[in-house]
Amino acid sequence: MIFQDNIIKQYLKNVYFVAGTPCGGKTTVTRALAKKYGIPVYDIDERFPEHQAMSDPASQPAMNREFRNADEFFGRSVEEYKAWLIQNTREQLDFVLLDLMRLSKDQIILCDCHLTLEQAAQITDPAHVAFMLKKPENLVDEYCNRPDHQGFSDFIHSATDFEKAKATCNETLLSLNAKYYEDVKASEYFWLDRADGRSVEENAALTAKHFGFDRLMQGTSEGDEQCASADETVPPDVIVVSDGSIIRKVNRNTPLAMDFLRFVENCSWTEVRDHIAGLVRNWEFTDWETMFAVVRDGKIVGMASLLKTDYYPLPEIYPWVSCVFVEEEYRGHHLSGKLIEAANLYAKEQGFTKTYIPTEYTGLYEQYGYTYVKDIVNYGGGTDRLYVKEL
Repeated sequence: MIFQDNIIKQYLKNVYFVAGTPCGGKTTVTRALAKKYGIPVYDIDERFPEHQAMSDPASQPAMNREFRNADEFFGRSVEEYKAWLIQNTREQLDFVLLDLMRLSKDQIILCDCHLTLEQAAQITDPAHVAFMLKKPENLVDEYCNRPDHQGFSDFIHSATDFEKAKATCNETLLSLNAKYYEDVKASEYFWLDRADGRSVEENAALTAKHFGFDRLMQGTSEGDEQCASADETVPPDVIVVSDGSIIRKVNRNTPLAMDFLRFVENCSWTEVRDHIAGLVRNWEFTDWETMFAVVRDGKIVGMASLLKTDYYPLPEIYPWVSCVFVEEEYRGHHLSGKLIEAANLYAKEQGFTKTYIPTEYTGLYEQYGYTYVKDIVNYGGGTDRLYVKEL
């Protein structure tokens, strides 16, 4: 069965690929991006045993070739070794693409991988791939010195003639990557070279800018870029990422805050819309008080808050999880629960041991771990139920 390239690209639209040469910094940059933005990482090397178990020797011969020891593995000619590496990567790519289609259906995925320029052109757009490069000379020593490659280090050192095995491996990697290194640099693709001496943080920031992660995570659009303040460079404060939805803490004077105000002003919760819009417009929040936005399908579709006071004359009770709202068309995806989870995570970070929720309903917030405390009277004279959750 053959799939056209445009179909593959469509199904991989939520995947961002970090590829390149050995020791170019793929894994380091991918992990830095994952930590900063809360994005799951798919590492094809970690998945190889799983894919090998599903493979078939007749269909994936390179993946299933067995070697008795390091002498046999490194005893091949450079051309034999190189051909096996290329075929092995090609065979695994089918498993990788199917995994990514499944895993990225409702969420963004970072893929730490090996891609040729031809493969990149077939499966993704240039804006979704970055190449991390290092001139492919004497790679074995650097590769072996990494803690996460201890298995490879032990294996190559088990060869009867380690220096010969090392020379074969270095020559193979040079033969495999020398032209690739130059071709990537001459291509239209985004690339970074470790020889330029940037820090991990700098490389991650440049890659994030190429991918557009700041704008993507904050839910801003192309047309809003001219409205961005100097605070746009502040790293996004992702609280919860799940099922393709991103819950973010809204910070003052950011593009997200501007988008959030527009969302509130136009939301369908007419009873409190003007009140919440006024709070955000004038930023009437003190200390740790804040709002949270849920971003899905590239736009804000819901909100929640953590406040010191609510619509009740109970100054001794706080913090309140309040203003929980999701637009009608996005209900049924457990987004209210994710918003409450985000508020509670933030409250715990602020040192609180419990949070409160007022409601007129019975049986709603119990499913989020809250327990009924007592009935309370709001400023309008109505009676509501007070719930508490231990953090």
